[in-house]
Amino acid sequence: MTASAEVRGGGLPGAVASEWTKFWSVRATWWCLAAGTALTAFYATLSAIAQRIGDEPQSADTIALGGGFYLAQFAVIALATLFVTSEYAAGGIRSTLLWTPVRARVALAKAAVLSPVLFGYGVLLSCAGMAVATAVMDGHGLPTSWQAAFTTASGMGGYFALLGLLCTGIAWALRSAAGTLVSVIVLLVPAPLIVASLGLPEAMPYFPGIAGVNAMVEAGRPNPITMTAAPYAPWVGLVICAVWAAAALLAGTAVLRRRDA
Repeated sequence: MTASAEVRGGGLPGAVASEWTKFWSVRATWWCLAAGTALTAFYATLSAIAQRIGDEPQSADTIALGGGFYLAQFAVIALATLFVTSEYAAGGIRSTLLWTPVRARVALAKAAVLSPVLFGYGVLLSCAGMAVATAVMDGHGLPTSWQAAFTTASGMGGYFALLGLLCTGIAWALRSAAGTLVSVIVLLVPAPLIVASLGLPEAMPYFPGIAGVNAMVEAGRPNPITMTAAPYAPWVGLVICAVWAAAALLAGTAVLRRRDA
């Protein structure tokens, strides 16, 4: 008599569960999240102190936005990049692809784990930055409306989630932490500045970094990085970031399918 065993798990849910476990079981995850939090608090505190001693007036939401763009986003970039490239560096990618031979499923599972974590992280980080700035300013600086606070929090959450997907897509294609970090940072900061210096300033809002900042600013208000108002609504900024992220993921998945681990 033969006994049949019911096979459970596997598929995309099993791959997501596996990636979730790997994500939280490495120290790099915690270090990156802690670093981004500390950098945001540091930036918010210094900026708020500057408000008390007579610097150019700013609101708490603008301060939180600056902390996210100038500092915390680089912790997000490092976290998302290492989520992919650390497996190549340690050789764990061979086991990952052995357990989940469908390459696209591996990329999708990592994206499914990373995006909600980074969305929540961005929302909490922006709220923490605004809270710290408000407490330290103690009535100085400009007031922050609930609408502005909501736009900044939701925009930063969406931007961080999509930035993480952009990084994983490039990481799948390059398989190198250094190459991915350089590529993403150049795309976010120097590339739009170079394009603007070449006589195409109208193209700047369509790069992912500038579009992400536009998503955190109320419609009609100037982008604190470019000092110009966005030519579109905040939600359009997230759509632009999503297009960049989707393109990177498609390219990365295509490379993953073609090449061995």
